[in-house]
Amino acid sequence: MIAILIANGVASISESKQEGKASALKAEELAKETAKVYREGKLQEIHISEVVVGDLVYLQSGDKIPADGVVCGGTIQVDQASLNGETEEASKTECPVGAKYDMKNLLNFYYVYRGTVVCSGEAFVEVKVVGDKTLFGELALEVQEDTRETPLQVKLGKLAKQISTFGYIGAICIVVGILLKSLLTGDIPGDVYEWIRLIMDAVTVAVTIIVCAVPEGLPMLTSILLSFQSLKMAKDNVLVRKINGLETAGSLSILFSDKTGTITEGKLSVVKFVTGNVKIFDSLKKVNRTLAEDVITGIGINNSATASEGNIIGGNSTDRALISFLLDANAMDKMSKDEVRKFNAFDSTKKTSSVIINYEGSCVTFIKGAPERILARCSYYLDETGKRQKFENMDKLNVYMNAQAERSMRLLAVAKVNGDSDENDLTLVCVLSIRDNVRKEAVDAIQEVKNAGIQVVMVTGDRKETAAAIAREAKLLENDDDVALTSAEMAEKSDDELKAILPKLRVVARALPTDKSRLVRIAQECDYVVGMTGDGVNDAPALKKADVGFAMGSGTEVAKDAGDITILDDNFSSIEKAILYGRTMFKSIRKFLIFQLTVNVAAVLTCFIGPLLGENVVMTVIQLLMINLAMDTLAAIAFGSEPALKEFMKDKPIPRAASIISKNMMIEILISAIYITIICLSILFVSPVKNLFGDVDVTYLKSALFATFMMAITFNGFNARTEHMNPFEGIGRNKNFLIIMLSIFVLQFNFVTFGGDVLSVESLSPKS
Repeated sequence: MIAILIANGVASISESKQEGKASALKAEELAKETAKVYREGKLQEIHISEVVVGDLVYLQSGDKIPADGVVCGGTIQVDQASLNGETEEASKTECPVGAKYDMKNLLNFYYVYRGTVVCSGEAFVEVKVVGDKTLFGELALEVQEDTRETPLQVKLGKLAKQISTFGYIGAICIVVGILLKSLLTGDIPGDVYEWIRLIMDAVTVAVTIIVCAVPEGLPMLTSILLSFQSLKMAKDNVLVRKINGLETAGSLSILFSDKTGTITEGKLSVVKFVTGNVKIFDSLKKVNRTLAEDVITGIGINNSATASEGNIIGGNSTDRALISFLLDANAMDKMSKDEVRKFNAFDSTKKTSSVIINYEGSCVTFIKGAPERILARCSYYLDETGKRQKFENMDKLNVYMNAQAERSMRLLAVAKVNGDSDENDLTLVCVLSIRDNVRKEAVDAIQEVKNAGIQVVMVTGDRKETAAAIAREAKLLENDDDVALTSAEMAEKSDDELKAILPKLRVVARALPTDKSRLVRIAQECDYVVGMTGDGVNDAPALKKADVGFAMGSGTEVAKDAGDITILDDNFSSIEKAILYGRTMFKSIRKFLIFQLTVNVAAVLTCFIGPLLGENVVMTVIQLLMINLAMDTLAAIAFGSEPALKEFMKDKPIPRAASIISKNMMIEILISAIYITIICLSILFVSPVKNLFGDVDVTYLKSALFATFMMAITFNGFNARTEHMNPFEGIGRNKNFLIIMLSIFVLQFNFVTFGGDVLSVESLSPKS
């Protein structure tokens, strides 16, 4: 009863704390979500839960759309990545009367969707659908389906059958052994009452053996492990929402990872820029003042974003990257103070934006945009000193730009012209290379994960060339036989063809949400333990279907609810840490099982062989239950705080179908159990050992046997906690282990010393 109360109490408290943290994060984020609606002729700000069908919602840049609806005024650019994974913004404009559109087609021009974000522009939207009926809601409902058993559940299911079989066989053998001993030795009961007493004693010991065979401390161990590990993991930006996710992370054999924000930084940055004569600069601080002024004006004033007190406001991702580049160089205060005559925002037809400024009594127009549009009209360029030079040959510049494009750089040209027209011959100021940089720590983390035998596949909405360049830099694409596929190429292949390619697959480009779900299904059919990362609503079904879903902290609530583990900083290195903690948890479970099963086997052997040698009851029922309580519950706490060691990442993943008890573990369990059994039984039945205690009664010897059994299995805990020859290696990193083992030793001393007749023991003398 005590064991059950402790086990379930710890489990309930631990999981309640984790869910409480997740709920608090969710409530905090939901409280911030509001919408601007027109009601009673005035604009009001309300919580998104209060938005109803027919409301007229006013949307501005940065607003999250609260419901599905049709645009009835204005034009906006919408980031729909949370639904379709595409980084390209979608244009939404006023719906003409009678116009037809497909609500399921995210690229239609008139309909907007809950959960997407306005990047630029302003518009009014009439709400048509709210709640679960929105596309966002439908995807959220899709993740409610049941998932398959985790690898640990599969392994423990097999182990439970093996343990129960062992317990039942052991119990039957003990009953038969006691009866056979009575018959063979002639110690036959004289009447029916003595027969009943003999059978009841045998059955009582047998049932107790069955109870002892079940490691009921195992559920508590997993809860304690989660509790201890989650405190450490929180410091590493990892929140475990579902305990099964952590142990499954340790068994991963394939991981499908997003690119943006996970392998890369998740934001665009200016890497370098080049002049027309291919002089390369990575910082404005190294540039001639004259050239620097034109670069600053060309990307700072000709920009939809602005900086205020170090914060960047408005604009698209490219504009924000340019302002960030200027802030890093402390160049914002060097921006031209001349009056801006006119700013022309980005024109998707021209693929440029421009600004006209008054400059020393005249006006100058600065243009930035697609290099192919601007360079075709450039007759001159500014060299590294800021002097205007005639373009004789662009070949060298084109070679450089092609090389940058192959490195997944987004190129942006800046030019200027005297006057207020951007249609004349231009003078090139510079060409900037912009991209979402690979996280430096992600490269090392990916290598660690690969060394751990886990296949990493990058899944992204980018084009194939860009994805391949990022994958090469992240060391995902290294060998000639590594495969990169597009969504279209995947669609052309049957499941069997894809299964054949899967071991070599490293990149999936232009990926659709359905591709992720298909990849998870196919990998699971190949018996992989599958991990999936995601942040959008569109990722939720795949996160749910995967064996472990890693949701990004910056992602949608639907993705977080579908995931098992939330990566608060969106960083791949945090995923690697989650895998390490998962492996540590699995290792700790194995250590506990070695310890616990050694106790179980030794107890069964002792209680079975004892009657055959002449003693019906070697250890009493209450002694066996005492051993069970101490070894199950206290040992779970002892092994629950084992440290996470980097060496665990050198092991290969354990197959899903593999037994949790390995061959080496079984050998260790049997050798230790037989060794303990021999030592303990020798106290009762081996004369040289028995004579060491002097002239004592059998109860005294049984007390010594019990004390020896407790001490032997306690010391065996030191062997169980390490795979190395030195049983004390790293013992200082788990102080709880030392405290628990000392507690068990003190407990058994008090039990034997003060138990008396009630507990069938005698106090042992210091001599013995």
